[in-house]
Amino acid sequence: MNHLTKSSGYNLAMKSIVVLDGIVANPGDLSWKRLDEFGEVTIYDRTPSDLIIERASTAHFILTNKCQLTGAILKDLPHLEYIGVLATGYNNIDIASAKSQGIIVCNAVGYGAPSVAQHVFALILEMTNQVGLHQQVVRNNKWAESEDWCFWEKPIVELNGKTLGIFGFGNIGKQVAKIGLAFGMRVIATKRNLESETDEGVSLVTTDELFEQSDFLSLHSDLNKDTYHIIRSENIDKMQKNPIIINTGRGDLIHEEDLKFALESGQIAGAALDVLHKEPPNADHPLSALDNCIITPHQAWAARESRLRLLSIAFDNIRSYVDGHPTNICGGE
Repeated sequence: MNHLTKSSGYNLAMKSIVVLDGIVANPGDLSWKRLDEFGEVTIYDRTPSDLIIERASTAHFILTNKCQLTGAILKDLPHLEYIGVLATGYNNIDIASAKSQGIIVCNAVGYGAPSVAQHVFALILEMTNQVGLHQQVVRNNKWAESEDWCFWEKPIVELNGKTLGIFGFGNIGKQVAKIGLAFGMRVIATKRNLESETDEGVSLVTTDELFEQSDFLSLHSDLNKDTYHIIRSENIDKMQKNPIIINTGRGDLIHEEDLKFALESGQIAGAALDVLHKEPPNADHPLSALDNCIITPHQAWAARESRLRLLSIAFDNIRSYVDGHPTNICGGE
């Protein structure tokens, strides 16, 4: 496909732009206005799968976060030339089918690292300091009824000197490492090339060494055939320190039944999860009732500042495409 610039005849006035599921990226506190320069814009908060073809039948550009754009759906969108993913992950798009039809798919990379890293430590600190629990203890007058001036319901754990293991040392993993180092933690990480340079203060180790040495294990890897269910019984058995596992990456990095068994048996001290296999989960999710497991609703990335960066990248991606040099192409051009 020829990517024409606006100045060379790319007729933006005739383009149809459809946002299929914009509610999470922009629930109303940000602006879609920059899209207006690229054509006629239609925005839907949510689009069920059976309405995608109807709503996008005349679309030249689609923006989506989680809508499943299968090969069968793409074949029924004859005008489509560009898909902008309002996320980093793009497993909801049939990239091979898109490429065969000359459709460019671009994602947003790097927007969420500060927000996600902050959430990682919000989860870690909740597990170690139990702030929510102790606030409730005070509200329930347990402190008022105590004989002592100092009171705690559960032990407080100090982070200084503990080992923070990072599985997946990309942008987010590096941000998490910086915060860990500021807390006085020993930081270890694993990535594909253990011979490559790493950040100051961070030691690269093998995956087995990561499991063996970590007091806290934070997951930040992409989801692929090698990392799918990386947290499963055979790897949990390698964990010698009864660690706390934090997952703000992908839900399927964890085998949830294996984690449940390890939490119940004490093999794993605790888990703090922002992502699950199925989202939203069923009301009877096997981990939701465990006292040593915290679950937040996939919100680590969702600070307003982070979402603003996301939309800015998405708009810049469209501009680059229109100008003839698309960036952040998924799966290569």
